[in-house]
Amino acid sequence: MASYLGDDVGRLLAQPAPSAERRALLSAAAQIVQVLGDMSADAGLQGLAQRYSMYLEWRRLHKDGMRKVQQSWNSLHEQTRVCRVYVSNVPPGFFQTPPFAIALMEQMTRFQGTPNDVTEAVAARIARSRFLYEGGHRYVVLMEESVLRFRTADPEAMRGQLRHLLAVMPLAAVSLGIIPFTAQRTVWPLEAFYLHDDTVAVVETLTAEIKVTQPRELADYAKAFAGLAEMAVYGDPARDLIRAAIDALG
Repeated sequence: MASYLGDDVGRLLAQPAPSAERRALLSAAAQIVQVLGDMSADAGLQGLAQRYSMYLEWRRLHKDGMRKVQQSWNSLHEQTRVCRVYVSNVPPGFFQTPPFAIALMEQMTRFQGTPNDVTEAVAARIARSRFLYEGGHRYVVLMEESVLRFRTADPEAMRGQLRHLLAVMPLAAVSLGIIPFTAQRTVWPLEAFYLHDDTVAVVETLTAEIKVTQPRELADYAKAFAGLAEMAVYGDPARDLIRAAIDALG
């Protein structure tokens, strides 16, 4: 099917056609791409699934565990020069410490009822942090203050996670802003999303990963990110919020 898309459908889409016919071709191609993504997920080919499917249920992606999905995300980050990230629930994977990631993934595995390969999945997730250090990548991250306060892991793991945020803030590849509880909202709290080089946005919901590639929608995510960034604090004020969250753990 991938060959059919590349060899036949791609050639058809490259030809001039009346607008109504072109819309029909694009709609049919989108449906074929979605089918290919679903087939790839069912076959355990997580990299292909995430490449071709716009909407993938977590249970389908994780039917053999989380490791392959984490590895495929590492490939996407390797290709990304600038990644803009907004989170309102947990720190992004490339910022997570092993104890925090273990606690989070254990919760997800129990909720989804999928195979438990948390140890391997966490190793693959933590490997993503190398992009913070090796050059050629830039991570611009916005967090709601709630991310600092939610007790996603036990107090010791939370303290370690928050201290790690303080440790990565000075890195040349990192810009970290925190949106305080007290900020006057111009953009409401949103679902977590990752905007990769203005070419794809990956949106995380409770049940699925949604991939956005339509230019108009990408522009909306970029606009939302810019609005959220204006409400955030950076540098010492952001560190103060992180330290306050550490102190609140007792």
